[in-house]
Amino acid sequence: MTDYRKLIDAETWAFIERTDSYYPPDTIDDTIAQQREIYDRMCREFFAGYPQGVTAKTTAIEPGDHAIAIRTYRAEEKPAEAVVLYFHGGGFILGGLDSHDDVCAELCTRTGYEVVSVDYRLAPEHLHPAAFDDALAAFEWAAGRYEQPILLCGDSAGGNLAAAVSHATRGHKRHPAGQVLIYPGLGGDQSKGSYVTHAEAPMLTLRDLEFSKDIRTGGADVSGDITYMPLKDADFANLPPTVIITAQCDPLSSDGEAYGARVLAAGGKAWWFEEPGLVHGYLRARHSVGRARASFSRIVDAVAALGRGEWPW
Repeated sequence: MTDYRKLIDAETWAFIERTDSYYPPDTIDDTIAQQREIYDRMCREFFAGYPQGVTAKTTAIEPGDHAIAIRTYRAEEKPAEAVVLYFHGGGFILGGLDSHDDVCAELCTRTGYEVVSVDYRLAPEHLHPAAFDDALAAFEWAAGRYEQPILLCGDSAGGNLAAAVSHATRGHKRHPAGQVLIYPGLGGDQSKGSYVTHAEAPMLTLRDLEFSKDIRTGGADVSGDITYMPLKDADFANLPPTVIITAQCDPLSSDGEAYGARVLAAGGKAWWFEEPGLVHGYLRARHSVGRARASFSRIVDAVAALGRGEWPW
């Protein structure tokens, strides 16, 4: 059994305990409505506010028979050098524009780029591929609206969506200029690696992942569906420059490692970094935990570099 007392420092434990006080591990046994209420309250407790000078505007796009709410963040009045499409985490069940509001605002001010947060549809009301369809529609909308490079960024479930959109748009006239995936779930082999070593990790367990999968799919067979599991794609050529940052104490970390290796093997650019001693969901700890603060700076630097067309890794 993994000894997390040795891997996780005191600051991170304090973050875990604070998170558990708002969102207890047994919340998984509550109804979806209750889980959302608890999660939203937790997000409000961790909300860090907006940096000075950032503005945000909530609007919607209508790619088909429904509207997709978006929130656009700007740091300056002049056009940004690049645009970031951000897909939030939450297991495809939880979260929205408010859950990652301050993260997007800080990403905007620290890069100077315009950030567009996408409020994709959630399960179980909208089963797979609804979230993917919305993410893809948001990229196609952005590709028709912006002349600047468009980057994809997301954490956890949002990282899955960013990768899935990257795979789906390789043959399009406009494709992503880069992708930054933060502790993403990509459909890796659950019989080995971090899925085994960290099956009972703080903040995210294998049971949590199976619960999310069952809710998102409604029990349907998604094996081989690359819009659900990007790692199942047989072709990793021509993907955008890719940065993957994962947490050591997270069952999903091996997904990031495997994805980066597949991109490199296909001749692409990829850099994977596993944050020592961190746990799933650590973005909310970026103001209280030194390791998380350093990781968020790595994420910001990666987004900024890809937006400039640079590859420093």
